[in-house]
Amino acid sequence: MIISLIKYYFQYPLFMSFKASKLWVLVLWLGYFQASAQVAAPKYSNEFLNIGVGGRALGMGNVQAAIVHDATAGFWNPAGLTQLSQKNNLVLMHSELFAGIVKNDYASYAMSLDTNSAFAVSLIRTGVDDIADTRNLINEYGYINYDNIQLFSVADYALLLSYARQSSLLKGLRLGGNAKIIYRNVGDFANAYGFGLDFGAQLDCGKWHFGLISKDITTTFNAWVHNPDKFRESAVLTGDTLLIKNSVEITLPRLIAGFARDIRFSDKISALAAADLDITFDGQRNVLLRSGLISVDPHLGLEINYEHLVYIRGGLSNVQQIKNFDQTQLWRAQPNFGVGISTNGFVLDLALSRLADTTPTNNFSENSNLSSVIVSLGYSFD
Repeated sequence: MIISLIKYYFQYPLFMSFKASKLWVLVLWLGYFQASAQVAAPKYSNEFLNIGVGGRALGMGNVQAAIVHDATAGFWNPAGLTQLSQKNNLVLMHSELFAGIVKNDYASYAMSLDTNSAFAVSLIRTGVDDIADTRNLINEYGYINYDNIQLFSVADYALLLSYARQSSLLKGLRLGGNAKIIYRNVGDFANAYGFGLDFGAQLDCGKWHFGLISKDITTTFNAWVHNPDKFRESAVLTGDTLLIKNSVEITLPRLIAGFARDIRFSDKISALAAADLDITFDGQRNVLLRSGLISVDPHLGLEINYEHLVYIRGGLSNVQQIKNFDQTQLWRAQPNFGVGISTNGFVLDLALSRLADTTPTNNFSENSNLSSVIVSLGYSFD
């Protein structure tokens, strides 16, 4: 049903003529929650959807807006789904972040509907498991009782339903959209449900490729429901009644613009150089280009292949200004590296992100070896 709705709106030029009358359900839903809950628009919301998926993308510094062409397009830019090499494409990924503390898993299936359109279903889970709840470690007699320790998980889930179609407005233009359903869980303490929309476009002009995606274009709303029984005692002790009140968390829109160029060295060796600009509109962030209203985070990526069989990738992202304990500041960037093999429909991609920096410094976070290994496997078939 959601895919049919997206397809319906794609019949209009640039798929942007969303009628106001269609928003009445959303307005009523938000009105209900705003009457009984607190509404917040934090700068960093649903950040698990900004980590990235796929060994190819993460090895290139998350540069994909203009070049993605497999099932991961449902995440990066749904317009790329029309570029599937075969009718069916399946991608699985597992990565461990922060020395294995955070598990990030992804699965996606994409299928061409005809020569001009395709759809995809993607599922993302990012979570920390086996967290110890030690609030009842000391019993009512003042003794430590390890049997009172309970374990819980904090996990974020997202289901993405994507549709893409070749546009008749311009040769080489592809359009796509996502409907995403979000579920966030904090053990028995709180749950959140959310919904949002993404729209993207890709354009090929000879050796040049361009991409544009607007994430959370309608803003994404997470409705948090807390378990008051879990917080009542803490609320009494601290006087913080916000712990037991429901709330609505808003994720503001962001725009990602990308471009890339094919480079051929010989009949067997070629390359793809690409760059993305991640543009946010929620005020100043710690990125390379920033102002009081707009912040721009650039990403650079390079992919070299031998007969489209073996791939070597590199990327640069997350350019940030770091402050040391002695108050000195310096700029740091996150390098990424990846390799891939593609044969008979099978694709194996490996990436190494957050490479350890061995430069002496008094900043603990820079000396910590928090490299992340990403493994993804893809299979295409007719």
